[in-house]
Amino acid sequence: MIDIFTHIQKTLDQTPHLLRLGRLFSETVLIEVDGEEFYLTFEKGHLVAVVEGPSRKTPWSFALRVDRDALDKFWQPLPEPGFHDIFGFVKIGRGRVDGDILKLVKNLRFFKEVMALPRGMKGA
Repeated sequence: MIDIFTHIQKTLDQTPHLLRLGRLFSETVLIEVDGEEFYLTFEKGHLVAVVEGPSRKTPWSFALRVDRDALDKFWQPLPEPGFHDIFGFVKIGRGRVDGDILKLVKNLRFFKEVMALPRGMKGA
């Protein structure tokens, strides 16, 4: 998983429209995959740190909790219905969003597109 988040970090820095969308987003987000925690820290749209957890000391704004199989299906080039979107996970019972939902919704397009960056990547 850490390799995928590192790929997101590198790809994001080369994607000007996402950097523009995220220019006001400076938060730490918890991504939990099958109980493994990853903290993604964004500064003005740039992913500046990816840290493996668990950590009780790392504050986060919101969390996306999902199982690995669902995330693998999300990262397919053409995901099937229910796996095409982070809220699709929630709707079909394969994921959960916790924390400050307002921060997520204010930056929804940015976060959804960042999470979709590995689509079609080998190993995702």
